[in-house]
Amino acid sequence: MNMDNEYKKLTRSKFNRMICGVCGGLGNYLGMDPTVVRLIWLILSIASFGTGLIIYLVAAIVVPEED
Repeated sequence: MNMDNEYKKLTRSKFNRMICGVCGGLGNYLGMDPTVVRLIWLILSIASFGTGLIIYLVAAIVVPEED
């Protein structure tokens, strides 16, 4: 049984960023290519009439930048 207290932490990427690094950090956290995360985010933002943009801005403020 693994008793390590290690866990993944969601952070904004410093190096894999287009705007604020939210999608790059989310891609790292999920183990996915950040480009795929960006495309999914874009599709969901268009489908939700821009709600994804508001969520992105909130995430850019709330999610800390990686060390």
